[in-house]
This record gives sequence, structure tokens and C-alpha cells, in this order.
Amino acid sequence: MKVILKQDIKGVGKKDQVINAADGYARNYLFPKNLAVPADQGNMNNLKAKNESVAYRKGEDKKEAEEIAKRLKDITVKIKVKAGENGRLFGAVTSKEISEALKKDYKIDVDKKKVLLQESIKAAGVTIVDLKLNEGVMAKVKVMVVPE
Repeated sequence: MKVILKQDIKGVGKKDQVINAADGYARNYLFPKNLAVPADQGNMNNLKAKNESVAYRKGEDKKEAEEIAKRLKDITVKIKVKAGENGRLFGAVTSKEISEALKKDYKIDVDKKKVLLQESIKAAGVTIVDLKLNEGVMAKVKVMVVPE
């Protein structure tokens, strides 16, 4: 019996996957626990529409990320921090501070988890930081750390 899974089931399949399940397994386990629905014409049409919607949304998100990447190419983010002698910082500049500076100064909302720093910036100067805006869309932004 063909069924469409509503959730990930270990050893069986992933959510929204169409699988062949034994009749008894489907009727006695999957359907009563609301883990799957029969793969009839109506449910297959719903699944197809849902997949098209998800694909369209991903495409729109990717276009938006590419536009942001073009804007970021010419931007230099300035972050003022307290520093001691020789330009050594008290503390470090983190991905959270870079994300907040982008939002405050340029109205570009980038999650701190998408700022790819191998390690925190601990010295004054210009550093080029990678941003992963979307799947397959990377951007580079210059971060200028200025001592106060």
C-alpha cells in the first residue's frame, strides 16, 4: 500500500516521502498514530502543491540573498572597541557584534550564526569575513575594527 509519511520515521522514511508499506503496518500502526496518510489522488495533489510552494519559496529566498550579497560587496562595517597599547583589544569582536553592526548601520539583517569566523577578531585593523546568506550564496564583508 502506498502511503505519504507525515513525520520522519526511523528506518522507514522521511516526512512527505511516498513509500510502499505493508497493508497491516499501514492500517494498524501508521494511520492510527497519524504518522501517514494514504497516497490517493487528493493527498498526492496536496503533496505536489506543497513541494512546489517550498521550491518557490527557496527560489525567492535565494534571489533575496543574492541581492544582499551584492549590497555587502561594497560595505565596510566599522566596529569601535576599547583597546590597549599596540592595537590589542580588550576582549574580541564576535560574530554577534558584526551582525548587530550590519543591522544598525546598514539595515541588513544577518543572523549571527551565518557570520563565519574561524576565531574572534582580537586585533585592530581590517578583516574580511565570510557570510553564508543562503544555500549556495556566500558574501564577503570588510570589518574595520577601530580602537577607541
